[in-house]
Amino acid sequence: MAGWAVVFMAFPSVAPTTLFTQPQVASRPSVAMRNPTLSTLRATDERVNMMTSVETISAPEQARAATAAMVGEAVLTLSPILLALAGVWIALSRFMRPQAPQLAYAYAAADPRPASGKSWSIEIPTMYAAQSAVQTASAPAEAAAVATAAAEPVLRAPLPRDPKLQAWTPENVKPVGKDYGEMSKQHIITVGVSVHSTPVEIRERLAVPKEQWGMAIDELVQQPFLQEAAVLSTCNRMEVYVVAPDYRQGVRDVINWMTGHSGVSFEELQPYLFLKQDGEAVDHVLQVSAGLDSLIVGEGQILAQVKSVHQVGSEVKGFGQYLSAMFNQAITAGKRVRAETNISTGAVSVSSAAAELAQLKLPNRNWAGVNVAIIGAGKMSKLLVKHLVSKDCLNMTIVNRSMPRAVELQQEFPEANIKIELSDKLMDVVASSDVVFVASSSTEILVQASDVQSMPTPPTLVGGVRRFFDISVPRNTSRDLNELPTAQVYNVDDLKEVVEMNKESRAQAAADALILLREEKATFEGWMASLQAVPTIKRLRGKAESIRLTELEKAKSKLGEEVTAKQLKVLEDLSRGIMNKMLHAPMQALRSEGDVATHVQTIQVLGRVFGLTEEDETPRVGK
Repeated sequence: MAGWAVVFMAFPSVAPTTLFTQPQVASRPSVAMRNPTLSTLRATDERVNMMTSVETISAPEQARAATAAMVGEAVLTLSPILLALAGVWIALSRFMRPQAPQLAYAYAAADPRPASGKSWSIEIPTMYAAQSAVQTASAPAEAAAVATAAAEPVLRAPLPRDPKLQAWTPENVKPVGKDYGEMSKQHIITVGVSVHSTPVEIRERLAVPKEQWGMAIDELVQQPFLQEAAVLSTCNRMEVYVVAPDYRQGVRDVINWMTGHSGVSFEELQPYLFLKQDGEAVDHVLQVSAGLDSLIVGEGQILAQVKSVHQVGSEVKGFGQYLSAMFNQAITAGKRVRAETNISTGAVSVSSAAAELAQLKLPNRNWAGVNVAIIGAGKMSKLLVKHLVSKDCLNMTIVNRSMPRAVELQQEFPEANIKIELSDKLMDVVASSDVVFVASSSTEILVQASDVQSMPTPPTLVGGVRRFFDISVPRNTSRDLNELPTAQVYNVDDLKEVVEMNKESRAQAAADALILLREEKATFEGWMASLQAVPTIKRLRGKAESIRLTELEKAKSKLGEEVTAKQLKVLEDLSRGIMNKMLHAPMQALRSEGDVATHVQTIQVLGRVFGLTEEDETPRVGK
């Protein structure tokens, strides 16, 4: 075949039609059909003409064709021998070399696409080495995974109660206001400690990291009397919210879990506990979410923490419908209070108070043209940047010991022109700044009077005074800075000036917030009452449907078999219409959104009047 291919390549001048196709002879099909003998003669002439055309090939062309045929036959004969020799040579090379050869499969020559400069080859030894490395590295990774799993906290079973706790009777046994047990046969209970009355030594032992809130809920609902649970643990408070059918036993279960979790004994914990039940518990969580129970009234971080409780709880079975609805209402209340009152205006944190105090001390009361520096890049510095940006202070320099946290701040506030310098440039930055905020975690004095004394005098725009606002504890600026005519230092104690200035406005906002919180509480209690109405509605409608079906069957039996389908349809519609008309007024009373106590009383009265039981929820035909 190779020989024939060479033959065809050697005859470019010979048209393909002379070898494979018959010449097209003009003929009339009609004549051929009429005279078969004539058609046979013409076909014979065509074969003779073709043979004659082949015989007319010149002698040189015939010689080239013969040579090509011989070369093709030689290639076919020698190719297997050459390939076998090549295979033997490769095998010998493989066994004689100390390392396996690198077999490369290059596709550049075969690839019709333009060369991209990349190597399209696979090195077999490298591939084996990578596989071995992965297998070797997987062993430590598996060991680390096992160690991590072992280090994860394990769900603890309920511990036996302390006899003193079992004998103890909680306070506030009778709820103040509405008794939720009468509405839903369940009580909402809050047990906790807060910054207002509990030292940090106790709070830090009771604290539960956010990552463990879900596990804490699972442990709490394992207690005998707890149906639902939620945990709110921050630096200022540790509170547990539960739903239980019995208030006393529910409180004991919560305290039993708190002592087992923290290691704090019941005697040590009892003096600092606060207990709230039903309406008081709802009031408390609403005020917490609104910022009214915070150390600094109106602070906004607590609302985000309440949202986290709902978010974590929604992924845990022990966070049931009552607590889910209550925390959802608390989130709504927190947003509404901040939107409809001035509770969040003014200084509501140390950082915001420092930013506001600094603006008050500037001669022009604005930041235009003022050079600002912030020492430190932690949480306090982040809040500082946030409040400064909100006051149109957009040019500032952050000095920190390392770059990553400062870069994060720079990226988080792209609208501000933030420059970053490391600590070795601290004095250069201070010398070029008019206002310096110090929010460092250092325990040493970073800025001395001797450092500032030789610095250039600030411009008249800021009154020729370089102002330092040191909100670090312990302080990072020297006290003798105030002795310099061109420097002034303010510390945390000086922030009380700003707090007092906003105290009256926040007090009025807090009073306005309480009005809004009462409305939100009424909404939640209305929802709880509606849950009590649901079974009553089902029982009332089920009993009415049973009566209708029973009387309808009696009527059908009296009418006999002569009743048509149309007449039965009329009877069906008549009985259903009478039932719906009779149920309209009671159903409206059950669905009303008036006073909760009146609503509950209506539910109870209807249940007694109609003699409703659980069996009435399923309609049935009686006798």
